[in-house]
Amino acid sequence: MVIPSLIQHKRDGHELPAADWSRLIAEYTAGRVPDYQMAALLMAVVWRGLSAAELAALTDAMLNSGDRLDFAGFSLPRVDKHSTGGIGDKVSLLLAPMVASCGVAVPMMSGRGLGHTGGTLDKLEAIPGFRTGLSLREARAQVEQIGCVMLGQTPEIAPADKKLYALRDVTGTVESIPLISASIMSKKLAEGLNGLVLDVKTGSGAFLPEISQALELARTMIGIGQARGCPTVALLTAMDRPLGRACGNALEVEEAIEGLQGEGPADLMEVTYRLGVEMLLLAGGASNAGDARRMLEEKVSSGRALEKLVQIIQCQGGDGSVVEHPDRLPQAAEVEVYRAERAGQVVRVEPRRIGRAILELGGGRQTIDDVIDSAVGFVIPVKPGDKVKMGEPLASVFARDGDGIEVGLQALREAIVIGDQGSCTPLVSHRVTAESIEVLG
Repeated sequence: MVIPSLIQHKRDGHELPAADWSRLIAEYTAGRVPDYQMAALLMAVVWRGLSAAELAALTDAMLNSGDRLDFAGFSLPRVDKHSTGGIGDKVSLLLAPMVASCGVAVPMMSGRGLGHTGGTLDKLEAIPGFRTGLSLREARAQVEQIGCVMLGQTPEIAPADKKLYALRDVTGTVESIPLISASIMSKKLAEGLNGLVLDVKTGSGAFLPEISQALELARTMIGIGQARGCPTVALLTAMDRPLGRACGNALEVEEAIEGLQGEGPADLMEVTYRLGVEMLLLAGGASNAGDARRMLEEKVSSGRALEKLVQIIQCQGGDGSVVEHPDRLPQAAEVEVYRAERAGQVVRVEPRRIGRAILELGGGRQTIDDVIDSAVGFVIPVKPGDKVKMGEPLASVFARDGDGIEVGLQALREAIVIGDQGSCTPLVSHRVTAESIEVLG
């Protein structure tokens, strides 16, 4: 296999045969294609795209590069959710225990931070002792025991994607509909699911900001799922401002716990409930949306969802006492309040700027080998449209030292724009299925 010829062929806008994709992915997974050549090919894909046949071939090659979760003989329906990534998006930490407490199995496989966005695994690993690196055998056993597991991509599942995911994160090749689709669906199809719900982000903080791009991504992934026997539904949700208040790994874990205690921010809870409704409907756990919503709300109000989170944490080696004692999560050495520099209305809270600042503070990876500081980040209660007074507290910076505080304050000056008029876009704008696109907001 002559890799430079494949790179040149794709660079020049030509289609690669399925056999070439299959062999290329196998060779890369085995370590016989170097990262620099694969990075060049990925950049060619970013620029030239993939045909439908190429996308199917790439997805299948990545899926077939490893094993799959086998739920033969397991009676409960299995459903998962995946988000395309955003700032403050800790939905998975609430959603998995909520849906599992309704009697639906949730084998949730998540990723790490990618680009400017946070990752569910990094948030979970802020919990002392929490293990995300489970084997498939361990994952199946835990689903059988408590109905839920929250794991990372094991070496057994789509190992090609694991290598490509890390490479894309540091080579500027994240924002590509075919690469995003193949990455997400190769992992999800390996989970042995009966249904999948996608949370596709839109707005300035999303990888694909435009509604048209988000719809294309949603329909692309839905098509992959449907063609392979996994019914898939997508909701388009807003990422033109951070979701919830907390942005940063340990801070987001604490806010997720508050949500399961019935005290979560309204926007976070609404997105979580809407996605949970879709999961229960796909799994047959409820006959209609109203019943599904009531089931989820009851699991939160009764404390059952929080109990399920504790079970998940303990089963995966973590300190379940963080639920009652969140001060056992990593704590920032320095905290500083950012105050409004003028009166008016919040026009914008730019999530991408906040995400970059978390990277600068050490809360994400800028190279593959970076170690994350789980304690750093922001708490930003204000939303576009809020009226504020001069000197009013708008946000807090959590940093490891004084230099970090200055970095955080400068980021907030740039991210939070105050003017004469502001408003929020719809939180959930579209529902997409294989059959239709429904405008919701």
